[in-house]
Amino acid sequence: MRGAVGEGMGPGYWRQVVEQLGAALLVLDTAGRVVAANPAAERLLGRTATAMRGADAHDLLHRDADGDEVPRDRCPLLRALAGGSGARGEGGTYLRGDGRLLMVSWSASPLTEAGSVRGMALLFTDATGDRRLHRERTARTRALEDLNERLSLVAEITDVLGQTLETDEALARLVRLLVPRLADWAAVDLRTGTGEIHRVAVTGPEGRHAGFEGRRARVPEPGEADASPLGRALTLGESVLQGRVTAAPPATGHSPLAALHHGFLGVVGATSAVTVPLGAGDRVTGALTVVRTDPAHPFDDGDLTAVGDVGRRVGVVLDHTRRYGRQRAVAEAMQRNLLAPLPRPGRLRLAARYQPAPAGSQVGGDWYDAFTLQDGALALVIGDVVGHDLTAAAGMAQLQGILRSLAWDHTGPPGAVVDRLDAAMPVITTVPLATLILARVEGDPETGPWTLRWTSAGHPPPLLLSPDGTACYLEAGQGLLLGTGPAPGTGRPDATHPLEPGSTLLLYTDGLVETPGSDLDTGLDRLRRDALALARAPLDALCGHILARVPPGSADDVALLALRTPPP
Repeated sequence: MRGAVGEGMGPGYWRQVVEQLGAALLVLDTAGRVVAANPAAERLLGRTATAMRGADAHDLLHRDADGDEVPRDRCPLLRALAGGSGARGEGGTYLRGDGRLLMVSWSASPLTEAGSVRGMALLFTDATGDRRLHRERTARTRALEDLNERLSLVAEITDVLGQTLETDEALARLVRLLVPRLADWAAVDLRTGTGEIHRVAVTGPEGRHAGFEGRRARVPEPGEADASPLGRALTLGESVLQGRVTAAPPATGHSPLAALHHGFLGVVGATSAVTVPLGAGDRVTGALTVVRTDPAHPFDDGDLTAVGDVGRRVGVVLDHTRRYGRQRAVAEAMQRNLLAPLPRPGRLRLAARYQPAPAGSQVGGDWYDAFTLQDGALALVIGDVVGHDLTAAAGMAQLQGILRSLAWDHTGPPGAVVDRLDAAMPVITTVPLATLILARVEGDPETGPWTLRWTSAGHPPPLLLSPDGTACYLEAGQGLLLGTGPAPGTGRPDATHPLEPGSTLLLYTDGLVETPGSDLDTGLDRLRRDALALARAPLDALCGHILARVPPGSADDVALLALRTPPP
């Protein structure tokens, strides 16, 4: 069979096959020198067979992607030749005779005679098209990755900014996300509402901004003719891409705003910048400028779109935080002003504290009150209206006034007064639900003895510190919340307890004992321990220390009312 196949196929026939072969072929000797080259190799390499014959194929042809010579010990073809084995590769680079680089795919097979390797046959083809396709695929992949990163960043910024209602905290979170993920530097300028632009934040690598000139600069609002990037962002709501920043002075006039922007870019060594409005339309509250300092990675149109989207979202957040801040300030001032001064009933001592919710939380409806009744008893009140902000503060004021009127001339038990308040609440107030303790301290304010009589509408129990160094919660007298309606056929429960000389009574709202991640029993135990440790402190100091020991993380306001009977 073998004889049939090879019959009539002498050396001339095989030479003709090699010459007509579409793939380029080089024949190398055992030292790697070119012995022969077919016409396809001559065309592909731009070299004649005569010029290549006898040359070291590696030194003549093999280059890296930059056109530099490849060390011989890193050449897979030479390793295959030395081992007498076959090899193949994708993406190798050969140097053509005209100096151009050629990407090739290649395959090498040893040529043997009588069991000895006599050389190597090297077949190779032009892979430049494959390289171009690879580059296009890589470029598309990178573009998709960049787009995904931008979208992820915008989504993350939206999520993070939605977790705060404080302007400073929102801006701090913003720049921490932008630098260094998107930019090397970032600056935020806000309208003050008084005709000025205030640069409120500058951050750079690792948060660096110390010593930056103009960080807290204030400049006049831009006029309509201010064509600087900041001016266009603030007055026209435009997003501006500066793909290449130069050191030349701005050609947009010499307004203070233009000077501030150009000075910032110069100080940080900007090579590219994007400036976008914070907000949109007639709700532009400021501008965001992001900077890159590497000339090899300038901002592009995709970055402009992404930063512009961030600016619109940040503007909405800042608009909300400013409105909330104004509302919070009004509610807090209203609440403080409605807390009446404490009386001084004989030798009995009173102290109270109101602590607003931490920054970023909503103002609640907590309040305390103390006043002398017509029959000489001392009324103590602690309450918490369900709701927030102005609604809660207004509801607290309504309940306070009605309760004072109902209790003033009532000599019966506190439960009867709270029943009347509960009946009136849905008719003459806007309060849906509330908790409350109303107590009477009965006895001569100078000499005693004193008795505490109280009722609780779903409120945390009073804490009584006794002069013998013990403490207990007064859990009797518990009834339903205000707003749930009276229990059929029964009045609210009342309870009584003697107050020994030298005793301290604490009435408080739930913000003192309820913190995220902790249950109510843990909070009550902590308050008991803290109060006992401070039982001998002056009453004002006791209140201050107890509030100072509230664990971080609370999102509620706190009202605290303390009574101390004189020592024996």
